[in-house]
Amino acid sequence: MAPLKRKSNTNSQQDGPYKKQKPTDDKQRRPAVLRDEEPAFARGGASILTPLEHKQIQIKAKQDVLFEQETGKRQAPPRLGSDGEDVHGEGDSENVEAESPALSVPTKYSKKKDKPRKTKGKGFSIAEQGPKIEGLSYRRIVPGSLVLGQVSKINRYDITISLPNNLTGYAPLTAISTTLTRQIEHLAADGSDDENNQTDLDLKSLFYVGQFVRAYVTSVGNADGQSQKTKHIELSLRPEEANLGIAAADVPVNTVLQAEVVSVEDHGIVANLGLPSGNVKGFISSKEVDPLMRSTDHLHRGTVMLCMVIGKSSNGKIVKLSADPQKIGNLKKGNFVSETPTIDSLLPGCAVEVLVTEVMPTGLAGKILGVLDVTADIIHSGAAASAKPIEKRYPIGSKTKARVICTFPAADGKKVGVSLLENVVSLSNKRSLEKEDEAEPKERLPISTIVNEARVAKVDPIRGLFLDLGVKGIRGFAHISRISDDKIDVLSESTGQYKVGSVHQCRVIGYNSLDALFLVSLERKVLDLPFLQLEDIKLGQVVEGVIDKLVTKDTTVEGAVVKITDSISGFVPEIHFSDVRLQHPERKFKQGVPVSARVLSRNFESRRMRLTLKKTLVNSDVSAWTSYDELKPGMQAPGTLVNITPSGAVVQFYGNVRAFLPVAQMSESYLSDARQHFRPGQVVNVHIVTVDPAEERMIVSCRDPESFGAAQEIALQSIHAGAQVRGTVSEKTNDEVVIELEDSRLKATMSIEHLVDGSAQKCQSAAKRIRVGQNLHDIVVLGKNDIKRTVRLTSRPSLLKAFNSGEIPKSFEEIALGSKVTGFVRNITPTGIFVQFANDIIGLLLKTQLPEEAAGLDDFGMRRHQTIYATVLSLDAGQQRFLLTQKAISSELKPLIAAQSKVEHATELVDAVDGVSKSMEDFTLGKLTQARIASVKETQLNVHLATGVQGRIDVSEVFDSWESIKNRKRPLASFHSKQIIPVRILGIHDSRNHRFLPITHVGKAPVFELSSKRSTLESIQLDVLTLDKVKEGSDWLCFVNNIAGDCIWVNLSPNVRGRIRAIDLTDDVSLLDDIAKNFPVGSAIRASVTKVDATNSHLDLCARLSSNTGILAIDSLSEGMVLPAKVTKVTERYAMAQLSESLSAPIHLVNLADDYSQADPTSYHKNQIIRVCVLKVDAPNKKILLSARPSKVLSSSLPVVDREISDYSNLQVNDIVRGFIKHVADNGIFVGLGSDIDAFIRVSELSDAFIKDWKAEFEIDKLVKGKVISVNEHLRHVQLSLKQSVIDNEYKAPLAYGDLRIGQIVTGKIRKVEDFGVFIVMDHSSNVSGLCHRSEIADGPVADVRKLYDAGDAVKAKVLKIDLERRRVSLGLKASYLAKDTIDVDESDHDTDIDQASGVSIDQDMDDILNSGAADNDIDMDDLRSDDGEESSGMAFESNGVAIPGTKPLVDESAAGLDAGGFDWAGDIFNDNILNDDMSTSEGEGVEGTRKKKKRRKAEIKIDRTGDLDANGPQSTADFERLLLGQPNESRLWISYMAFYLQLSEISKARDIAERALRTINSQSRDTEQDSLNVWVAYLNLENTYGTDDRVDDVFKRACEFNDAENVHKHLASIYIQSTKYEKADTLLQTMVKKFSQNPKVWQNYAKFLFNTSGEPSRARELLPRALQALPNYHELNTTIGFAKLEFQAKSGEVERGRTIFEGLISTFPKRLDLWKVLLDQEVKTGDKDQVRRLFERVTSSNLKPKKAKYFFKRWLKFEEQEGDSKSCEKVEARATEFVRQHGGA
Repeated sequence: MAPLKRKSNTNSQQDGPYKKQKPTDDKQRRPAVLRDEEPAFARGGASILTPLEHKQIQIKAKQDVLFEQETGKRQAPPRLGSDGEDVHGEGDSENVEAESPALSVPTKYSKKKDKPRKTKGKGFSIAEQGPKIEGLSYRRIVPGSLVLGQVSKINRYDITISLPNNLTGYAPLTAISTTLTRQIEHLAADGSDDENNQTDLDLKSLFYVGQFVRAYVTSVGNADGQSQKTKHIELSLRPEEANLGIAAADVPVNTVLQAEVVSVEDHGIVANLGLPSGNVKGFISSKEVDPLMRSTDHLHRGTVMLCMVIGKSSNGKIVKLSADPQKIGNLKKGNFVSETPTIDSLLPGCAVEVLVTEVMPTGLAGKILGVLDVTADIIHSGAAASAKPIEKRYPIGSKTKARVICTFPAADGKKVGVSLLENVVSLSNKRSLEKEDEAEPKERLPISTIVNEARVAKVDPIRGLFLDLGVKGIRGFAHISRISDDKIDVLSESTGQYKVGSVHQCRVIGYNSLDALFLVSLERKVLDLPFLQLEDIKLGQVVEGVIDKLVTKDTTVEGAVVKITDSISGFVPEIHFSDVRLQHPERKFKQGVPVSARVLSRNFESRRMRLTLKKTLVNSDVSAWTSYDELKPGMQAPGTLVNITPSGAVVQFYGNVRAFLPVAQMSESYLSDARQHFRPGQVVNVHIVTVDPAEERMIVSCRDPESFGAAQEIALQSIHAGAQVRGTVSEKTNDEVVIELEDSRLKATMSIEHLVDGSAQKCQSAAKRIRVGQNLHDIVVLGKNDIKRTVRLTSRPSLLKAFNSGEIPKSFEEIALGSKVTGFVRNITPTGIFVQFANDIIGLLLKTQLPEEAAGLDDFGMRRHQTIYATVLSLDAGQQRFLLTQKAISSELKPLIAAQSKVEHATELVDAVDGVSKSMEDFTLGKLTQARIASVKETQLNVHLATGVQGRIDVSEVFDSWESIKNRKRPLASFHSKQIIPVRILGIHDSRNHRFLPITHVGKAPVFELSSKRSTLESIQLDVLTLDKVKEGSDWLCFVNNIAGDCIWVNLSPNVRGRIRAIDLTDDVSLLDDIAKNFPVGSAIRASVTKVDATNSHLDLCARLSSNTGILAIDSLSEGMVLPAKVTKVTERYAMAQLSESLSAPIHLVNLADDYSQADPTSYHKNQIIRVCVLKVDAPNKKILLSARPSKVLSSSLPVVDREISDYSNLQVNDIVRGFIKHVADNGIFVGLGSDIDAFIRVSELSDAFIKDWKAEFEIDKLVKGKVISVNEHLRHVQLSLKQSVIDNEYKAPLAYGDLRIGQIVTGKIRKVEDFGVFIVMDHSSNVSGLCHRSEIADGPVADVRKLYDAGDAVKAKVLKIDLERRRVSLGLKASYLAKDTIDVDESDHDTDIDQASGVSIDQDMDDILNSGAADNDIDMDDLRSDDGEESSGMAFESNGVAIPGTKPLVDESAAGLDAGGFDWAGDIFNDNILNDDMSTSEGEGVEGTRKKKKRRKAEIKIDRTGDLDANGPQSTADFERLLLGQPNESRLWISYMAFYLQLSEISKARDIAERALRTINSQSRDTEQDSLNVWVAYLNLENTYGTDDRVDDVFKRACEFNDAENVHKHLASIYIQSTKYEKADTLLQTMVKKFSQNPKVWQNYAKFLFNTSGEPSRARELLPRALQALPNYHELNTTIGFAKLEFQAKSGEVERGRTIFEGLISTFPKRLDLWKVLLDQEVKTGDKDQVRRLFERVTSSNLKPKKAKYFFKRWLKFEEQEGDSKSCEKVEARATEFVRQHGGA
């Protein structure tokens, strides 16, 4: 009913707010609204207005006041509907969570609608109105409403559905579909447990998040157990209700229906539509199914989908549907309702075309098909999300596409709500408008995210704010109740704190995918919440809360509820109250008590959280174990015991992470029952032993982790049964031997019975011969126990042989019927013998299957651990059991075995891959079929021919040629699981003999041997390779099958296996250091056959390319041959090398290395493959002399320290040689200088000093150095002398006490520091030491000696006193002593060669070096080394021997790095003299001036001249400290000080000096700015060479803070390049072009690096467009020129590309003649004379001014004079003459 308007009555109560209105103005006068037939009381009493209307009028009055203040005009009051509502708003803001965002109140109205139409009557007028613009709200949604929703969350018992305008509904499990309801009723009738049937009723298998559905509102009210403010909307998705109102005959094309899946057929889906006529069904073709539901297997009976009608059958009984959202949402193809027999079919979900009839800022109204009124509110009209006014987007009279989203059953007249939002119209999820951003909105801004800068985009004065949150195209909405902690009644767009454009901090509290709006809150109490939802709390996080209540059962406390926030609580089980069991927890945990807890687990579905209050867990600093993927063996953490058994305990960590703690790992000592020592709830510290993330299994230990480290754990995992190992006996008992395995250090045990074959007495005898420390070889792994970390070994020859022949099965899959196996007796019972094999595989040998003679003996004539041979009689794959027999298989048993093996042979096949085969009998020999790969192993492809029918393709049956293998180490890496490939059947796989059998040998579970070779597939006849077809000398493609100790086994085919000795594996001996890495199992090898023995099935091959495939004999050897050899024996004197099976020779000490000090035979190990050179062959005596010197066996350029002496003629008198002592006699020693060259040294020639027991000083194999004093080639005699006086021509005797003189200056090192002085040991002395008393240390008083000197400091002192009798020397360190001596030295010995100095010195030209570089801080890349083969050593050596890290000497210009901008660690800054500022004059003036000063003023000697040190420079810490006192800001001194400590390998002290220098130098001053930078660069150099990456980064960041950041970046880049750390340099230069993109030099330097150093021209060229885009316009030309020049100059550049760039520049800038000059320079350097001449011709032919032409002609003539001849010069002169003539003689 239209609202009624009373006559104006000034006395009426409702006119109060509008007293100022002019009664004559119809536009402004608005009467009050009265309820129908409600009387007005003239004398007071009840008001005719509702409380809500009072509130609205009050708010509007405030708005009027604000409006008048802003514009000076009075605002028009709002129009009210019949129910007293605001026409454009809702007025209900009770529930923010449940209600939609508020609709804004309009500020201006359509003129057409403002004028009321008056009708005749008694003072009443009826206002003519169009459809009311409104949106869905909690107050407007009623039972019976239909709404379009989107699945937002799938719970266990219901589905959460997002509805329009921020409403949320819930569809319970019983209101999904009829089929699902019947299943629930059936389960309820049977009394089934919901937990057990959870998978049958899993809603996640029926729906997916984001799916659109139509919902029917069944109830609206408060949720059970919730507060009055929490509104609950219950929905139904059943088609019977969702399609309510649609008749079977009224279903037009393109309308949308809700369908329920009744059955899923091959060709499509039969659906129930729930229409009144029950015989009408829906059908969805397979092509029309939702792709997401089809791919995720959501199509089940009971599934509900939103479908579009695309047609009907001829009889109208079948409705053809499409469930593809993309097709339904594509309105461009006309998929909207254009005609309908009744408007009842236009339900939510239908796409329609709307004629716009009214537009307001709050939304729009219109009509569908001219009859049905529609409305779109501020959100779904797009006004809230768009900056463009809605009036311009949808003008009145225009038509637009929309989708119906809701109905209004309670409204007057038929009306529906529509949405114009793109995501609703297209039935898709809203995405950000940013390019390349495919993330979901909730991923961009997850709930609880705090947005620091949210800008107000639109203001609804009554309802709230629309804000821009930084996600393009998606805004946020803050309800007016969520804006402030204080109450806000009204908002304004232009004034106040929340006006349009203001910026605020807010927090995301939700997201409605249908509205495409974030829900936000600006309340401070919400912003300050630590957690907004359960998802915000992380596993293992420590949280603060208060005890809310205790949970009790009867009188027992079972736990406590801890309140974290108002909406988040957690439960603490009783065992997690404390580390100890509490008797009365209720006394400690009272309500309101604050506690700190750690999160144990979370369940988002049930919204529950478990906590712990144990201090051990809460206060632990160890990262919480929340996922198996993050865990690795060796990690440690505390855990809680939750279940304890006698064998161990289950340890609970966080989330679902659990581990098993075996009883053996609970303690270092033995525990019989874990329950006696541990209790549930106890916290234990454990470390991980093994972890399997895929299986989510983990084993932990409480034992000391140091006893079993991560390396041993890895070794334990890599070891396998059958592997040959070596070890050392570490312990021996009566029953077993404990062996420590070599390399891995694993402890292994071997029973005494497994030492040798034979009787028990023989085993005991062998055990007695074993001693602790003995090395054992030829032992094999029987098995291992990962939990107990034990390895079992055997050295019994019979078992070793069986392992090598493959007769000991390592897994049950390797056991085949009728195969012969070898094992040992595990146990003997009266009924039979249990036989054990590798990896604890056990078979049963029954008494009836023993030989008759053995059956009557005690224990059947057997004993435990005895080797036993048997045949497999039967297999039980299900129970993993098998029976053995020692009897010959009779003809009667053979049919039984064959029958057992064919049990599954004739069965029908299921899901055959080829689609043709029906039974096992179809798989015949040679059949071509198809197989599906199940798994890819190193040596084979495991495939399925059908379900349950397995096959294998050996890697040798995959490739035809070497070239077809892409990955030689992993040939099968190109295959993947589920791949279908064509194959051919070869037979049945026999794992025991590594071959395949005919098809007649089908086992119970046969494994077919297949081939996928192209040649095999295409061949007409099947030709299987056998050993007798392999010939010597033939070449084959082999694949590694197994790696033994000294050889590898390879497969030529599945049944042809050969051996390649390690020595014959490759010509590159370095690859043999790690055969398993370089030749892994499965890798491909090309080899030739060297020996074939078909009788014994023996095949030898050789993979060396240089091999002649012949057997190596002594006659085939020649001197100089370089061969690989295997080390078979190592002693302290030689290493024995084996060249072949029949040839071996020793390598003596003198032939092991070019430097005898590195000759160590023990550095080799047995079975190591090395390269040797044949020095001499003595065939008659069968002797071979070998050498392993690098100069002989390698193309080594390393210096030969000790030359090879092969003959006496190689020796001359006075030669200095070294050798090894071979024999010590009474009259001297014999030294070996070469293989057959010995020298004799008399006793008198052993030493300059007397040696009392000289034999004790010289032992065999000791390296000595001597001088040849006599050579007699004929007698083969050589004599040496070891005297130092003979060897060293400049030999000086050690300084003795008698050699000292008072006043002498000596150098030495401080031996000890005491309070009374320091003890100094003098250099070059026989341990002569002296004391410097504290009174002689300095000219002034010394308070603490220990602060000045430390032990080891190098000092210079003066001898003051000598007491020869008592052998005491008094020394002085005073500066005055040294200064006096310095002047004397300058006077008398100033020409001394300064290169003999041992101290650190500073170059005179330091200032020049610093100043020259400081002028240009840019990196100069021209000096980068361009020789790819040159390597930087990373060290620069000064003339005084101090090594400076990270650089090369500056003299090596080719290796120079980046220009260090004024200082380079590699510069010559540590050179000749120490000069202070007073010594800047020339050398002659300085010396003369010093002399005159000394003669003129004798008293000058008393002055403490701390800077005037001697010419050798500072040589101690005291020297440096004295220099720094006078020059604290001098960077040269500080860097010299650092270099001094680096010379002493005191890295930490050098760092301390750098830090001290940085604190001392005043970097704020301009004068010292460069000095500070110098120290920073030196510090970076030091850390780059000696420190870690973290240290470099730390120093680098600090340097950037105190210096120009760009300059520091350049220095570090230079350091990285000089130290050949190109990857780091590349990364840093990338950072520079981003941070300093405005500097063109940065771009050019990066390009030079990529061209010259990195060798990546393509990357360098990609920089140019980036640089031109980033740089200012005035830098573009020079930058382009720089890149063009690089194409000419760089080795990796392309000259033609550079020419192209220059040509483009010349055409763009034709007047820039300097471009021609630069191009000419580059072409001249290139050397292409013809090209240079063509350029000169072009430029001189252009329109040049005479002055410019003169320059080019002169340059051309000069070029021809240098490169051409007289004729070419005449040609240039002629062209110049012609130019002058044409220009009028200019």
